[in-house]
Amino acid sequence: MEVRAVAKETGISPRKVRLLVDMVRGRKVDEALTLLRFTPTPTARAVAKVVKSALANAENNFQMTPSDLRIVSIFTDKARTLKRFRPRARGRANPILKRSSHITVIVAEQEG
Repeated sequence: MEVRAVAKETGISPRKVRLLVDMVRGRKVDEALTLLRFTPTPTARAVAKVVKSALANAENNFQMTPSDLRIVSIFTDKARTLKRFRPRARGRANPILKRSSHITVIVAEQEG
């Protein structure tokens, strides 16, 4: 059985989140949380929060053992982009794109 958790509209660019998501994909949940705890980036806190949420969903809703759980799938998708403008010389303007992302984690019990 697979259990999922989703964090929507995180104020972090998907490009930055994918670096951490690729790092923990396929690992055991305990190992992934340890890696994220010692990763020196604020993005790691957001990814760890979603992994903990998936762990709690599996434990409370489906009575799975936390030590047997593995991250089967973890990915990030683009969310909305806030468009802002910065004034430049001679009355011009340059766009600023404030990107956000959705983070999805799917965990399942490890066989064997």
